[in-house]
Amino acid sequence: MKYIELLFWLCLFIVFYTYIGYGLLIYLMVKVKEAIRKPTPPTLPDEAQLPPLTLCIAAYNEEQVVEMKMRNCLELDYPADKLHILWITDGSNDHTNELLSRWPQATVAFQPERQGKTAALNRGIRLVKTDLVVFTDANTLLNREAMKEIVRLFQDPKVGCVAGEKRIATKSQDNAASGGEGIYWKYESCLKGLDSRLSSACGAAGELFALRTALYEPMSADTLLDDFILSLRTVMRGYKIAYCPTAYATESGSADMEEEEKRKVRIAAGGLQSVYRLRALLNPLRYGIFSFQYTSHRVLRWTLTPLCLFALLPLGTVLLFHPDRAMLYALIWDAQCLFYLLAGLGYRYNKLHIKRKAFFVPYYFLFMNANVVRGAYYLYHRRGTQNGAWEKARRAQD
Repeated sequence: MKYIELLFWLCLFIVFYTYIGYGLLIYLMVKVKEAIRKPTPPTLPDEAQLPPLTLCIAAYNEEQVVEMKMRNCLELDYPADKLHILWITDGSNDHTNELLSRWPQATVAFQPERQGKTAALNRGIRLVKTDLVVFTDANTLLNREAMKEIVRLFQDPKVGCVAGEKRIATKSQDNAASGGEGIYWKYESCLKGLDSRLSSACGAAGELFALRTALYEPMSADTLLDDFILSLRTVMRGYKIAYCPTAYATESGSADMEEEEKRKVRIAAGGLQSVYRLRALLNPLRYGIFSFQYTSHRVLRWTLTPLCLFALLPLGTVLLFHPDRAMLYALIWDAQCLFYLLAGLGYRYNKLHIKRKAFFVPYYFLFMNANVVRGAYYLYHRRGTQNGAWEKARRAQD
């Protein structure tokens, strides 16, 4: 019983720390740091001094969004002669290339073979002639000021990557997928901002991020999270990832939980793959405070925390028979059962298309952690596969 009790409290601590404790701790650390030395934000150079940029869009069969994306790119507040738009459309067999041919402002790199997004980026980067490259997805809309805000942060020579903010378009008919994802990304954005203010953000999202082109390192074709690997490799080379909430990409949430599952399984599998490939970042003797941030914010979520979460209920059930503290464990057990009940109601309401965001949160939380386990299974069955292509998740329609 003693060892079961110890394991229970260890699991509870890891779950609490990962999702609540780390956020509170890093908030305090940032406040102390900024009280000692107030940061000076970098300033944007004059219009004539703005550097040329390449906006890189890797796309596969995106005929439904080509027109929208091109209009959005041309509406960006950045000198037209300094903004180069590059589409990499490997394997596309719909009307994507035909539609892009109507836009002379775009350069299109196409090959018939589909090898996945990572291979497409490795090929496309050779066409980038500017010192800065901005990556974005075809199905996202960027705010008008995004490019200038990104360039402003690159005025700091220590910045090797700028991570934009991902936003989920809010709709009145949000389901558990889009509603849960939206709440999750608000929380995630808050943590990214705190990480960046302490030392460096712990990765970037592919919807919008930028690199110094010279820091791009070709990745293995089977890489699942190209954005995560690319951004963190800049940290390994001595730079920081700056988080820029004033440059954001907006997209719709997943069409339903089945589509969201495709994303979460791939992200979880990619997370596990990345933890292994970036294992050098776990060394605090080399990367200092960033190793602590990276482990707390990323590694635990993709490794120990989901296992600890799902171990709590069976461990708590055994502890109901504790000779001295049965009442305490009964209260904790009841709280867990209530949480699972609320998640079950969220699952039920989602199936019935009833909007109950209060129930979608526990449902999405358990769903997200369960998919880490599925991600491990997915990664195991992909071993030896050299192609990084995956099935796209459908997004909710307006």
